[in-house]
Amino acid sequence: MSNEIEVVFLGVNDAGMRVYEWLCDRSEVFVRALLTTEEQLTVIEEVKPDLVVSCGYRHIVPESILDVPEMGCLNLHPAYLPYNRGANPNVWSIVEGTPAGVTLHYMDSTLDTGDIVARREVETNFSDTGKDLYQRLEDTQVELFKQTWPDVVGGNVSLTEQEQDEGTYHRTDEFEELCEIDGEETVQAKKFLDRLRALTFPPYDNAKIEVDGETYYIDVEIRRE
Repeated sequence: MSNEIEVVFLGVNDAGMRVYEWLCDRSEVFVRALLTTEEQLTVIEEVKPDLVVSCGYRHIVPESILDVPEMGCLNLHPAYLPYNRGANPNVWSIVEGTPAGVTLHYMDSTLDTGDIVARREVETNFSDTGKDLYQRLEDTQVELFKQTWPDVVGGNVSLTEQEQDEGTYHRTDEFEELCEIDGEETVQAKKFLDRLRALTFPPYDNAKIEVDGETYYIDVEIRRE
């Protein structure tokens, strides 16, 4: 009988692919499938893996699927939970001044609310853009997963339950609203700069303002003396 841990992986982003490739290289792991769409989730019911690992997967996984793997379903989220559940955590950490970091947690029926396996805070500074922080969070996700993996496999994790009424949560449409700059709005300079640097993510055009019927896109660069 094989002692391999059978894993199904959910994910599409850079950090997810790096974790996926690392698992594929592990002698004790047999990765049965890499899934990226909701329609593919039925594969989990078919192959009945020991464990599901998610990183960068953009869909909610139904409870019926979460119940299949004996070792549960793990998710890597680029936020210091319970802060910044949901979409664009790198952006909201800068805008709202909440702790930035990454969390490995078990998935449950609601988004980013499951028991925490491990988390790590990531330092930020005033020159960080949304892209700077995003890249730092991706690197830290991969590091945290690799370091925590032996405890996961050995069943030596100490779980921390999340308080459901604590922390913050953001939807994708909130990010879209944040991108619309109102030229008539009165705001503190520091808060406005935080918003602009959070939305700076070249080559993408995020922050925009309409002046004299024309739309202008805004990026910022802040340099330390």
